[in-house]
Amino acid sequence: MPIQFSEPSTEDLADLKRRRNATGKEMAEIFWLGGDHQWRKYTGGHEPRKMSFHVAFVGAAQMVLTPEEFNRVLQEMESFGARVRKEE
Repeated sequence: MPIQFSEPSTEDLADLKRRRNATGKEMAEIFWLGGDHQWRKYTGGHEPRKMSFHVAFVGAAQMVLTPEEFNRVLQEMESFGARVRKEE
């Protein structure tokens, strides 16, 4: 199933952060980025990074699904050999 994806703009992402009243660190955690410095790469600078579908999907899933539902997805991934460990 081919998809067409339009990545969010820097303004879209900054607006999301404002609406959630979140820090850059919190946004990085939602989108499974390496830290707030990685979040800033999507929201600023001379040439902001474009957010991939996969990163956007993880963020949306984390914002919409309950922790139990999200963990069910991770368990399903394990069923075909994809293992995810969240660092504490």
